[in-house]
Amino acid sequence: MITQNDYPAVETLLQDSRLDKALKTIGEKVIARERLTTDEGILLFEKGELGYVGALANFVRVRMHGDKTYFNRNFHIEPTNVCIFTCKFCSYSKLYKHKEEGWELSIDQMLDIVKKYDGQPVTEVHIVGGVHPKMNLDFFVELLQKIRAHRPDLHLKGFTAVELDYMFRKAKLSVEEGMKKLHDAGLQSLPGGGAEIFNADIRAQICHDKVDADGWLNIHRAAHNLGMHTNATMLYGHIEQYWHRVDHMERLRQLQDETHGFNTFIPLKFRNKDNEMEHVGEVSVIEDLRLYAIARLYMDNFPHLKAYWPMLGRQSAQLTLSFGVNDLDGTIDDTTKIYSMAGAEEQNPSMNTAQLAMLIKQAGRRPVERDTVYNEIKDYTDVVFSDEELMAK
Repeated sequence: MITQNDYPAVETLLQDSRLDKALKTIGEKVIARERLTTDEGILLFEKGELGYVGALANFVRVRMHGDKTYFNRNFHIEPTNVCIFTCKFCSYSKLYKHKEEGWELSIDQMLDIVKKYDGQPVTEVHIVGGVHPKMNLDFFVELLQKIRAHRPDLHLKGFTAVELDYMFRKAKLSVEEGMKKLHDAGLQSLPGGGAEIFNADIRAQICHDKVDADGWLNIHRAAHNLGMHTNATMLYGHIEQYWHRVDHMERLRQLQDETHGFNTFIPLKFRNKDNEMEHVGEVSVIEDLRLYAIARLYMDNFPHLKAYWPMLGRQSAQLTLSFGVNDLDGTIDDTTKIYSMAGAEEQNPSMNTAQLAMLIKQAGRRPVERDTVYNEIKDYTDVVFSDEELMAK
């Protein structure tokens, strides 16, 4: 397995006379555990070659986590893809006036999905979907209460800030009141969706009608203040510029300084199939890897960096493990359609535990099953899987 001593010494990279002086300064700051500035973050995007930022990111990753790579056993519930919002990058939702083209699940139907996993060692259900005007706060409170009553050991992670903002406004509750009501009903953590890019000008072009950056951040702040952990995302590779990415990460970094409530940062790649931004080309795998590496260097107060394998594809996700990433999300079990509908390589995203652990082992890392808040459940490093386990669906 990989240790920090197995990497080419970062100090050797910094001694290369051809290295840009400003990039060398950044490398020295990384080694010294000093925070990068926004200008330095932008410079990494403008001038940092993949090999350089990758070596630095791996240095940080190993310093923080050794060779551990985390995953969990989870499944998704997507209550509906009917949505009142009109995000141009979305390939998933159907407008409410065309709701017959989408799906709407009842509370009983969603509870049936949970019951399918009775007796199985899943630890998390991830609930996220479109913003449906008839699926209000009380509807989801009842759903959470029924899931909690049926399976109290299952961690309930649910609802993007976009969904929550609409629920709270419709219920005429403050963010703090709405979050407490859901928390009391059993909600334990929030996913990071809906953040997209925080810059107002970019949001006006790609998602003009949903909660703005301050609203998104305030919802996560309220969750943190209740003792809940949340995740954070960034949609990259569309019309944004490098400085927009750094500005986005900086706002997240500042909130993390304030609350320490974020678990992980999850960059999400824009996919252009069947949406209003089909004319925008997708960025290359090299740019994906650079983004992950720079995120690991810049997001110094985020303990974890996740590559969401259903979005990247399992091979590209495996590559990110050498560029700062220490988490691949979970088994999923083909329970999400958000990225498959946008043209991701994973059209039926599902891996069993053996397959996910082996993917990590093949990258020279140590597969460790975790729960939602990163308590370690089992180290699979020395587990030998049978052919049947590796081929099972």
